[in-house]
Amino acid sequence: MVKPFILVFLGGGLGSLCRYILWLLMRPWQVHFPWATLVANVAACLLFGLFIAWQGNGWLSDDRRLLLITGFCGGFSTYSTFTSESWGLWQSGHPLLWLIYVVGQFFLCTAALLLGLRLGA
Repeated sequence: MVKPFILVFLGGGLGSLCRYILWLLMRPWQVHFPWATLVANVAACLLFGLFIAWQGNGWLSDDRRLLLITGFCGGFSTYSTFTSESWGLWQSGHPLLWLIYVVGQFFLCTAALLLGLRLGA
């Protein structure tokens, strides 16, 4: 009964740690645009699509689904940070960057999800 909670906890912690490392690596490019969040969300959607396809093919057990999809992808992607950063772009008087970021997140994340599904099929 406790095992699912541990798997989600471990996956989420690993995903959060990977997101933080990505932010550290991309910090020099974060001056005018929140690149790290965009990259993390697109990568998480790619992995999400891949894992969903694997699950559909029977290659991903319920335990691995909890670890990888619910835990890792949930910890690696970050909608709250995306929302905060997009609001910050708007508030700082950069409506064009705000539009590029919001629309870019939607299209790039959707494309990454579809690519992941295709790769996993």
